[in-house]
Amino acid sequence: MKNNVPPFLKSYGFSIILIISILIGALLGIIFKKDAAMFKPLGDIFLNLVFTVIVPLVFFSISATVASMTNLKRLGKILSVMILIFVITGLIASVVMITAVIFYPPASGASIPMPTATDAQQIKAGDQIVRALTVPDFPNILSKNNMLALIIFSILVGLATSAVGEKGKSFAGFLASANAVMMKLISFIMYYAPIGLCAYFAYLVGVFGPQLLGSYARAMAVYYPTAILYFFMAFTLYAFFAGRASGVKKLWSNIIPPSLTALATGSSMATIPVNLQAADKIGIPNDISEVVIPIGATIHMEGSCLAAVLKIAFLFGIFQMPFTGIETILTALGIALLTGVVVSGIPGGGTIGELLILSLYGFPPEAFPLITMIGTLVDAPATMVNAVGDNVSSMMVARVLGGKNWMEEQG
Repeated sequence: MKNNVPPFLKSYGFSIILIISILIGALLGIIFKKDAAMFKPLGDIFLNLVFTVIVPLVFFSISATVASMTNLKRLGKILSVMILIFVITGLIASVVMITAVIFYPPASGASIPMPTATDAQQIKAGDQIVRALTVPDFPNILSKNNMLALIIFSILVGLATSAVGEKGKSFAGFLASANAVMMKLISFIMYYAPIGLCAYFAYLVGVFGPQLLGSYARAMAVYYPTAILYFFMAFTLYAFFAGRASGVKKLWSNIIPPSLTALATGSSMATIPVNLQAADKIGIPNDISEVVIPIGATIHMEGSCLAAVLKIAFLFGIFQMPFTGIETILTALGIALLTGVVVSGIPGGGTIGELLILSLYGFPPEAFPLITMIGTLVDAPATMVNAVGDNVSSMMVARVLGGKNWMEEQG
């Protein structure tokens, strides 16, 4: 007898399971409070499984995609359009948060004692760039901590495979085969996702929930609603640009698993596998999604742009300085864009972004721990915006390169 699954459950069944598991986790966190830390190992198992597969997945997906390209001009177009979209969406996110903090200053009435001075190391730009783009030895490339270097290496391997022509065909076949195996492995790991995400949410709510009620509550009251509004409204508009009503429907039919994975794990890289799955279901061409999503997880952080502006406005409030004036706003916009699109790809990029804020505005080193705490508290929703933004950016790249009917042509 044929098993007829209702269309709604076919589209949203797994997403509903994940939502229920996360709600159960949040409830466990409320009940057990700090004792909910006992659930963390179950969440760590899921996170470790995902992190273990990230390096081979990124390598094989990018190198196989590039190796299969007969027209390398398309790769250049994909990368060019991708960077343009990353910058535009980063600017839009920054402007949205600047508007929010002007109307609702995040540090108004906050009473936070200044911490002791923190030893903030000087940024050596040359060293950071070298560390971001390359590694000194091959074993170092096999680490999620060197993701941008891995991506560059993967692109070069793909280009070399394509360049040798006939001699590289068997190796290109190996890359494609390995990529298919990695994607299947991800589908196996996702069977454990409901347990892993439930456990992680129990831990997060139980251990960190009370911190939101402290002196940082007003800052969180700015960030959380703004990030959520941006998540739903901006991404819906981007999806509409990419594929009209069909694009919006396909996005929200498939983006819930990546959203919840990002929200629970706080890691854009951990979301790469499930994000690629969602992109495939949406119908984004593989040569676009398998390039844009891994790179986007490294250098495209709309949630971080939102957070950078919040940190700046928060310090302005703490030090009783008016967050007004063209120069102040433009500097905030520049720092947010650097933090979310450029510096994020450098190892320790979050810290570098915070040090940029201190140095460009002249805040004392004692202010460093203040904005570090904000970064910690906004991490979950910021990561969700970051990760889903990569998927939506893939849709927009597909729209620019494939024309307005690209979805219909994908079938």
